[in-house]
Amino acid sequence: MYFYTEETIFTKKYNALMFIFNEADLAHLALHKVGNKMHNADLLLSEKEINPEEPLSGLLKHWFLSSFKSEAFYHFVSTEDTENYMQELINNLFADETLFFETTREIGQWLFQKTNHSKIKSGDLFVAYFKNCVVDDELCDAIGIFKAENKDTFLKIYPQNKVFAIEAEDGINISKLDKGALIFNSESEFGYKISLVDNINKSIEAQYWRQDFLNLIQRNDEFYQTQNYMDMCKSFVQEVYNKENNIEKTEQIDLLNKTSEYFQTKEQFSLEDFQNEIIKEPEVIQAFEEYKNLFAEKHEVPLEQEFKISQEVAKKYKSKFKSVLKLDKNFHIYIHGDRSLIEKGFDQNKNLHYYKVFYEEEE
Repeated sequence: MYFYTEETIFTKKYNALMFIFNEADLAHLALHKVGNKMHNADLLLSEKEINPEEPLSGLLKHWFLSSFKSEAFYHFVSTEDTENYMQELINNLFADETLFFETTREIGQWLFQKTNHSKIKSGDLFVAYFKNCVVDDELCDAIGIFKAENKDTFLKIYPQNKVFAIEAEDGINISKLDKGALIFNSESEFGYKISLVDNINKSIEAQYWRQDFLNLIQRNDEFYQTQNYMDMCKSFVQEVYNKENNIEKTEQIDLLNKTSEYFQTKEQFSLEDFQNEIIKEPEVIQAFEEYKNLFAEKHEVPLEQEFKISQEVAKKYKSKFKSVLKLDKNFHIYIHGDRSLIEKGFDQNKNLHYYKVFYEEEE
């Protein structure tokens, strides 16, 4: 019997997965500086938008867009009683492009209001309006909101009186984007289709950018379902299908390997098919079903019976599903395939455990 409690539980240039940005046009751009009022740093709003010319326009477009590579989409959260303020601003802007610059000032003021923790960094806020973006084969406009928080030091070398001079300057490294949100003018009735980048990704900063400022939640799609199920399966092995319930480490690894292979080789997930093909034992299936329900309730995530599998998530989680058997500090055994080819025993003379491994040929 298994025992647990609730407490335990792009082309190379601009294409990225679901996005095509090759023909995207940077139609409008505004820049504001958003300080942290906890550090007495002010909000500095520009008086007019920027009109960058090539090659600067191309560099900015690459910096803004090339980091959006994930299939995970989000949408604005609103209720019948409470309208999402950012969603309201975006609604107005998509409805009337001439409101662009004034709307960027309102976005800057809203971000400044939400910068209310000492760990949140001041930064440069860029708001861009793109035309001719393609997302999921749909041509649409997009609004990009980007924040640069970190500065790098660059060396500037130039000739001076037949010798070379060197100066150090601080600036933004356009090879990486700190924070970004790309709001596509698609499925507005469902809170828009929104992609996020947060390379700072610490709890406080992530909460303030995604929740406090933008007020977003992840869309219940194939990416979300695959991610939640694989998280749940991994937790089930760690918290239920474990040593406390007389499960050997090799059996844990075997179940993780089979789970990972299932998600990587199947196009469609079926809970019944997964339980019968991967878990098999009725007692374990019952424990898995109970744990799944607890996991969904505790983490407030819907776990569907069937859905299309996201291969991006399946491949990413392959490395998270550990297949390493660690023996003291002497050996690591990597188990990738047939669990029946490894046997555990105990040597009475040496008073030590051992594993016996069978193979056909050495590579």
